[in-house]
Amino acid sequence: MVEYEAKEAIVAEQVFQIVIDYITLWGYTGIFIGMALESACIPVPSELVFGFAGYLVYRGKLDFTMSVIAGVSGGLLGSIVAYLIGFYGGQPFVTKYGKYMFLSKKHLDTAQRWFDRYGLKATFFSRLLPIVRTFISLPAGFAKVNLGKFILYTVLGSLPWTVALIYTGQMLGENWRELNTMGHEASLIVAILLIAFAGYYFWKNRTQSGQN
Repeated sequence: MVEYEAKEAIVAEQVFQIVIDYITLWGYTGIFIGMALESACIPVPSELVFGFAGYLVYRGKLDFTMSVIAGVSGGLLGSIVAYLIGFYGGQPFVTKYGKYMFLSKKHLDTAQRWFDRYGLKATFFSRLLPIVRTFISLPAGFAKVNLGKFILYTVLGSLPWTVALIYTGQMLGENWRELNTMGHEASLIVAILLIAFAGYYFWKNRTQSGQN
């Protein structure tokens, strides 16, 4: 068990360094590729990609808006790839060959339960949730949902998530690694803050409308 955890830590550190090197060298293209891989179900943590991107924005090496566009565009491409795999391959294909594509049956089952419960809307809301956001495109493909609506929901769901993480990395500055160290916990915190902000925004608008 200890040996397995040690190997896992080594792999995680290698992934960390590869992502950092790519974004340092390629800038927006590195962000685009990193998010395309994550959204295509390859284990590249968005907390790492966006956290470091935010740090580079803090350093003045990257532009905030361009970083967001690169992140959302990459995530959309990866999501479409996963959707098409689900659409044309179907669940039997993914179940049989998923292990060769780094797919976890447990994670896929979780995403499937979300989709079964919420349908196409899950492709929007799940973008704020760890693990589910990475795999939700496959069940959408299995169900052969409308591609245009899938793209719209994916972009709308990815945008606030991308903005929030890059902004957090920018605010943390030299301490941006804390975002990556927290991993999925950071995802949950950001999701809660976004939901709280959205709730406050709608409540405030409703209150003001009632007073007019």
